[in-house]
Amino acid sequence: MEKFEYLTTWIGSKLKDIRKSHDLKLGELAEKSGISIAMLSKIENGRVFPTLPTLLQILSTLEVDLNAFFADLKGEQEFPGYIIKRKEDYKSIKKEEESIGFDYSLILNHKIERSSVEISLLNIKGNAQRDRVSTDGFEYIYVVRGDIDYELGDKQFELCEGDSLFFDGGIPHVPINRKKSDALILVVYFIELR
Repeated sequence: MEKFEYLTTWIGSKLKDIRKSHDLKLGELAEKSGISIAMLSKIENGRVFPTLPTLLQILSTLEVDLNAFFADLKGEQEFPGYIIKRKEDYKSIKKEEESIGFDYSLILNHKIERSSVEISLLNIKGNAQRDRVSTDGFEYIYVVRGDIDYELGDKQFELCEGDSLFFDGGIPHVPINRKKSDALILVVYFIELR
């Protein structure tokens, strides 16, 4: 994802969180700010980068200072080596205003420059064994079925169906299935291009 696209999504997501923290519906924010519901929806869902006057109008309506709004952007980009998400933490987003029955859940939004993507399904048999490995680039795993323990460096995460983990592949890692039944995980490799 390009830096501009990352920023567009970040701004939209943060505006939505602030609006909801004020217990405002999209229509109420539109009425108070003078910005159309359609435009606000596009901004919140990361489809449109707001112009500065539009952003200032929204922030003014929400009573948020511009500097305070962007204060944690730098911290947002710092990466501790992994990001773990529980299925209950995924954010529901609506991408198309007129759609019915399309429920998107935003699982991960993290900028990765100059990488190719490889996607695999990994079936892990009960009590399967493997040494830890390390890889170039980053990895994202999503538990489709079953429960696993994921060893990552000196940490161990219990991951249940629907949980996900994004991490620096250079950290030695291994998934462990301690159950008798198989576990299925989606694995996405972001391989750095040199």
